[in-house]
Amino acid sequence: MRHVIALDVGGTGMKAALVGADGALLHRARRATGRERGPDEVVAGILDFAAELRAYGVGHLGESAAAAGVAVPGIVDEANGIAVYAANLGWRDVDLRRLLTGRLGGIPVALGHDVRTGGLAEGRIGAGQGADRFLFVALGTGIAGAIGVDGRVEAGAHGFAGEIGHIVVRPGGTPCPCGQHGCLERFASAAAVGEAWAAACGDPEADAADCAKAVTSGDPNAVRIWQQAVDALADGLVTALTLLDPRTLIIGGGLAEAGETLFTPLRNAVRRRVTFQRLPEIVPAALGDTAGCRGAGLLAWDLLDTTSTTPEEPT
Repeated sequence: MRHVIALDVGGTGMKAALVGADGALLHRARRATGRERGPDEVVAGILDFAAELRAYGVGHLGESAAAAGVAVPGIVDEANGIAVYAANLGWRDVDLRRLLTGRLGGIPVALGHDVRTGGLAEGRIGAGQGADRFLFVALGTGIAGAIGVDGRVEAGAHGFAGEIGHIVVRPGGTPCPCGQHGCLERFASAAAVGEAWAAACGDPEADAADCAKAVTSGDPNAVRIWQQAVDALADGLVTALTLLDPRTLIIGGGLAEAGETLFTPLRNAVRRRVTFQRLPEIVPAALGDTAGCRGAGLLAWDLLDTTSTTPEEPT
């Protein structure tokens, strides 16, 4: 059965699948990223995992994978297949596409940024299916986005498109590791909400999910912290809507797991802020933690489609 390898590399774990031409997950696997062993061992683990997936395809599906797609965190040079930098994995300028192509018998390999790859899946086969223009925003430890245009995701001229978490929404506010002050992710990420709630309730182990539960029970401190995050998020999103005019706005990541505790006030806050802009449909992400892996599979199939339709150079 014709298939591709899809691999989603995270800070602590890797999710993988063999994906059929119809998008079916023919085989799924997980393993630890092993970042505590250092960046060289992380890369070795990725190569070993990919080789095991290839071997599984040969043994159980009757043929080797036709291509591979890999999603990685950090700064990614997708065009040249280079994993430029990832703070949580410790690597710099890893020629991952070349390494994987060599390990996988010469098959074509696509490399993508983790959030953009997850956004590709959400936009094409998930919550944004059918939308010609979408914006996917992941509210996790930080905040990142993916700009979808006609079934593809825009990487930008230098690979930084979609970094909505670094829109300044509170000028002169909390310092951000990026060097600015008042960035959106310092107020509206799951990490920021969790940090604020831990300080307010006196429990250093408390997180954003605990804050959301306290909001539903009517705790005034939780309601205040939550509303501050929602207001900051709405300010950042309206800036993005003004620039991009998406038809669908997809919200995912840890904070989105609060469901309508987030979406009801967020929709209202965005609605209050728009003037001439057209209000997009604001929906929760649909694919959960499989989005990155499914997106990696799409990258691989897209690569095959591109290479099969590219005309040969004249001799």
